[in-house]
Amino acid sequence: MDHHRQIRRGYPEVIYCPGKTNEQIIKIFSALAAKGNNVLATRAEERVFNALAETGQFADVRYEKLARAIVLEQKKVEPSKSAIPIVTAGTADLPVAEEARVTAEIMGQRTEVICDVGVAGLHRLLSHVQKLQDANVIIVVAGMEGALASVVGGLVSCPVIAVPTSVGYGACFEGLSALLTMLNSCAAGVSVVNIDNGFSAAVTATLINRKIEQAGSK
Repeated sequence: MDHHRQIRRGYPEVIYCPGKTNEQIIKIFSALAAKGNNVLATRAEERVFNALAETGQFADVRYEKLARAIVLEQKKVEPSKSAIPIVTAGTADLPVAEEARVTAEIMGQRTEVICDVGVAGLHRLLSHVQKLQDANVIIVVAGMEGALASVVGGLVSCPVIAVPTSVGYGACFEGLSALLTMLNSCAAGVSVVNIDNGFSAAVTATLINRKIEQAGSK
C-alpha cells in the first residue's frame, strides 16, 4: 500500500504520519510537494514539523498544533459557497474537530466550528439550530456517550457525519461507547466514521457539499 494518496484530482495529497520515521515523511512530503499540489500530513507530532521545516524546502509550510496537522498550500482552491458546521460536544473534542476543519479547508470548504454544545449543556445548541438547518452537511464530534449526533440528526434534514472520540472515563472504552451510540442512532441520516477520525469525516462532508453545490450551479 502506498504511504500517501491523492483523494481526488485537484485535492491535496495526504500523508498519514504514525508509523513513519521523520526521514520517510520528509521524503514523501518532498516528492508530493514537487508536483505543485497542496499537501496535508495528518497525525503529525511537532517534532516531525520541526524536522520538515529545518530542511528549508517549504517556505509556506505551517503546523496546526491542535489538529496535529502539517499543511502546505501551493494552489488556491475556490472556497465553497456554503460552510460546513463542525459541532463539538465539549472542548476536549476540539483536537478531532480541528483535524476535520483543517482537512475540509485545504479541500476548499468554508467551515464553522460550534464548540461545547453537548447534551450536558444542550441549551447552548439552541441558538445555532437555524444555522444547522440551513447547512448541506454537518460534522458532529462527540465523546463520552456520543448522544449529540442523535440530537443534531433529529433537528436537521441533511446528512450528519458523526465522529466518536476517545474522550471519556474508563467505561467509554476509548471511544467505543460513543461509536456504538452513534451506530445505533434512531435519527435517520446519521452516518459514522471511525473513532477520532476527523479526517475521514471532513473528506466525506466535502464530497457531499461539493456535489450539492455543483448540482445547484447547473
